[in-house]
Amino acid sequence: MKRHQFSERWFLTPFRHLTDDHRLWGIRRKNVVPAVAIGVFFAFMPVPGHPIWASFAALAWRVNIPVAALTTFLANPLTIGPMYFFAYRLGAWLLNMEQQPFDVEMSFDWVTHTFVNIWQPMLLGCLLLGTLSSLLAYVGLDLLWRSSLGNYKDRKREQRNKK
Repeated sequence: MKRHQFSERWFLTPFRHLTDDHRLWGIRRKNVVPAVAIGVFFAFMPVPGHPIWASFAALAWRVNIPVAALTTFLANPLTIGPMYFFAYRLGAWLLNMEQQPFDVEMSFDWVTHTFVNIWQPMLLGCLLLGTLSSLLAYVGLDLLWRSSLGNYKDRKREQRNKK
């Protein structure tokens, strides 16, 4: 989807004047690295609509919206169970709570019977793991990008000196 097509969506009407900013769509280190960190953070949050939340955060921080939205798919049907399980265990351990049986099921019944009893340790664990993971993603991708850029510039310099 092209940038102008995206900004013409009905739900973006209040933000249309903001979507013309090139930082929201550009592929530069200063726009992509924080967007990845935002996406990773929201991937750990136990709320529906990860890409929407990450898009709004990217819009607020003026970083790449598509990258932030796509990075949230780190939480997918294969990974969401282990992510939330580990977050719950971490939160229960930090809050010194007795750990209950834990099984993630995306249903209304699970939310009303299980989640209401485990939300505090799970939310704490999700916040901590989301923050730590986004920090690691930011630092790791930034270092990788800088290293790659340095290697690229070195190769170009060598090619220029050979001529």
